[in-house]
Amino acid sequence: MGSVKKKRRKKIAKHKRRKQLKAQRHKKK
Repeated sequence: MGSVKKKRRKKIAKHKRRKQLKAQRHKKK
């Protein structure tokens, strides 16, 4: 059970990182 929660947390972190990268790209333009 605990490992599953950790895996899910990693996925969420990846999604957040992707959103930040997109936001940075728009700011550069």
